[in-house]
Amino acid sequence: MCLAIPGKLIDINNDSGLPMGRVDYAGTIQTACLAYVPDAVPGQYVLVHAGFAISVVDEEEAHRTLALWNEIVEAHAREEGDPFGAPLALSRGDSPKGPAT
Repeated sequence: MCLAIPGKLIDINNDSGLPMGRVDYAGTIQTACLAYVPDAVPGQYVLVHAGFAISVVDEEEAHRTLALWNEIVEAHAREEGDPFGAPLALSRGDSPKGPAT
């Protein structure tokens, strides 16, 4: 199974000839390779798998994806406990259920 998570592209830099970007996942900043999305610009949301941005998605799609992820996390927590932690929210501070804390 593959898992790709949307995050907001903060900035872009060049690392040894590869376009790299810092991506904000609900306040956690990670670096991702942008070679597969050469037209991505800061402020857009990118779908990242294994450290590679694989597509640009609009903000609404990013929210829908995180809402589905949160449903899975919450269902698992109800049945098995809470190993995954709190639901994810996008960098603007809004989760699918309201403001992030």
